[in-house]
Amino acid sequence: MYEIIKILNNNTILVEHDREEMIVMAKGIGFGKKVKQMIEIPTNAKKYMMQKNYQPKEPGNIIDYIDPVYLEIAAEIIKEATIKFNDVKHDILLPLADHIYFAIKRMDENIMPTNPFTYDIRLLFPDEYEVALKSREIIKQYVSKEINLDEVGFITLHIHSAISTNKVGESMEAARVVHESIVKLQNDLHIKIDVESISYARLMNHIKFLIIRLNNHEQLQMDIGEFTKEKFPFAYEQAITMCDALSKVLKMELPESEVGYLALHLERILSSAF
Repeated sequence: MYEIIKILNNNTILVEHDREEMIVMAKGIGFGKKVKQMIEIPTNAKKYMMQKNYQPKEPGNIIDYIDPVYLEIAAEIIKEATIKFNDVKHDILLPLADHIYFAIKRMDENIMPTNPFTYDIRLLFPDEYEVALKSREIIKQYVSKEINLDEVGFITLHIHSAISTNKVGESMEAARVVHESIVKLQNDLHIKIDVESISYARLMNHIKFLIIRLNNHEQLQMDIGEFTKEKFPFAYEQAITMCDALSKVLKMELPESEVGYLALHLERILSSAF
């Protein structure tokens, strides 16, 4: 049996069971119920454990200030993610709902934060981005507001955190290093680099798997460092600088073999820009 702690709306309640709090969603589950009432949870209900270590964006308990509709929105997005990925950690419910709640609040106040890494996020996590795109329709359906693609990028990160053991922060810090390096090259060389090119997509894909290799303590089987150093010296020097920056943000040493392949990707990008 579960004890009702709070009735959020007709379809959403907060309950306690074995000293664990959880949000339960089912059509009409809160209708006519009372706090402290003991109930059985229907088999078709969706249950989400409360994250004890989650720090909400506003002081206090997220349940006390957030409109329950945002919990329903987050649950629908998790449902879409589960269809795509099967194994999805449901503990993103509160952070995701909290993020969307404040995104809509900012929209109502005409505050539209930008996400300079939206395109990089899309390249790093294409499948997660595909699910996040569906969140636009879900949000519009529930609250009649349409989020922009920058917000889709942020939601992509929440979805990625629910399906991956790799830390989202690592991937985003790596994306930031690459993004800033490319911007610097553009400014220094007075060129325009096409971030929508296949070469740039391959670079970001390389970064994605570079992080996976580091976390799995794997190395590239071939080392083309000497070849790229001799053939493309400028790109090789830029790759060394980028790898040094990546080592700092990832807090891991990058094997020398990574420099050669990174140089090759940079050379392809640079050669197409001139």
